[in-house]
Amino acid sequence: MKESTEKSRRDFIKTASKGVLFAAVAPTALHSAVEMPTVIPQKAFGANERIRIAVLGLNSRGQNHVDELMALATKSNVEIVMFCDPDMEVLQRRANEFRTKHGKTVLIEQDFRKAYDDKTIDAVTIASPNHWHALQAIWACQAGKDVYVEKPATHNLFEGRKMIEAAYKYNRIVQHGVQLRSSIAIREAVKHLEDGLIGNVYMARGLVFRQRADIGNKGISQTPSTLNYDLWCGPAPMRPFSKNYVHYNWHWHWDYGNGDVGNQGVHETDLCMWGLGVDKLPERITSMGGKFLWDDCKEVPEVLTSIYHYPKEKKIIQFEVRHWHTNLEGGAGVGNIFYGDKGYMVIKGYGTYETFLGKDNEKGPSRSEKGELGLHFENWIEAIRARDMSIQNGPVQSGHLASGLAHLGNISYRLGRQLEFDPIAERFIGEGENEANAMTSRNYRAPYIVPEII
Repeated sequence: MKESTEKSRRDFIKTASKGVLFAAVAPTALHSAVEMPTVIPQKAFGANERIRIAVLGLNSRGQNHVDELMALATKSNVEIVMFCDPDMEVLQRRANEFRTKHGKTVLIEQDFRKAYDDKTIDAVTIASPNHWHALQAIWACQAGKDVYVEKPATHNLFEGRKMIEAAYKYNRIVQHGVQLRSSIAIREAVKHLEDGLIGNVYMARGLVFRQRADIGNKGISQTPSTLNYDLWCGPAPMRPFSKNYVHYNWHWHWDYGNGDVGNQGVHETDLCMWGLGVDKLPERITSMGGKFLWDDCKEVPEVLTSIYHYPKEKKIIQFEVRHWHTNLEGGAGVGNIFYGDKGYMVIKGYGTYETFLGKDNEKGPSRSEKGELGLHFENWIEAIRARDMSIQNGPVQSGHLASGLAHLGNISYRLGRQLEFDPIAERFIGEGENEANAMTSRNYRAPYIVPEII
């Protein structure tokens, strides 16, 4: 199985790299595009050389980054040397917790660019709000840092193409935080799909059923003295400060987040594409949903159903977000269901799959195994030491495609119609194409601009 998995990983890099790079450059440049190397031509870290890391964004997910990296500190010879967060109160609290728990002192900086200027820092992990992910990753590549970036890797489709260009131009290892790709159980599950256990796999469903309560409307208030709000907003418009979106509830506002399909859902969009064996975006997209229970300040839909159609491949993805009391489907509330002509497979959350075969739904192979997040970080460190993108489980291409699927669904929902899409040029086509294509990027706020030319 190890040999087959390695080949599958390398094949993914090869096919996805070509498809996405060529979609990322102008049509006139297609024939002159340089083929991207799989192995980075750069001196590898020696086994005894310590990799020094800065963690960007410490309010929520960044704490998991710290825990996993510290668990690998001795085994993988890594060291956390800096915390970066625009909120000084968060920084000081996390640094104190780090000192208490690990007996170590860590540098703190509100402006993450200080980490990029520090030549002794080798890599960064990014757990900032979504609207910062791509630009922080691109600037990190330009500064010579390797990157672990949380899902979604991007806030819009344009950013994914630019992130891929940056990773290859500056020869950086960019790992997307879809840790299911490092799960021993889920990798086994995908191998079963590839080997035909449930037959011809024609449909995948992604499920995100989360208890998302009424968040009210806190209105405008004074910016906390500990917060560098200009830096927090970054590429996004600088709205008057509100606790409606600082700190966590930015997920539910279009300027900063992408709703649950672009939050928890990116794990599942990624797995849908991986399990179906598709390495490009779909040709037809339809989404419907809305807010049906809460009259709060959320801008994103609380209930969303999206359909992604691959007519040439005869594949289809269905994705559903529900926000309140609901039943499980196949025993899964967050996860995936794959359908084939010989049975179906249910993937529940992280690290568990079950299969049901034939018309009587007889139980087939199953497995449950945890630890995927630690394995994903370990895989990133291994790729950094080897300077080899082909051994990554969550390569930069997966960040663009899995996040891109969520973005396409959101655009269809916001425009209220089915959309036709060219997955090679990565542009909408047909009626209303200009309006849809305008939503594949954003108006960036200077100086926090994702550049056209990387």
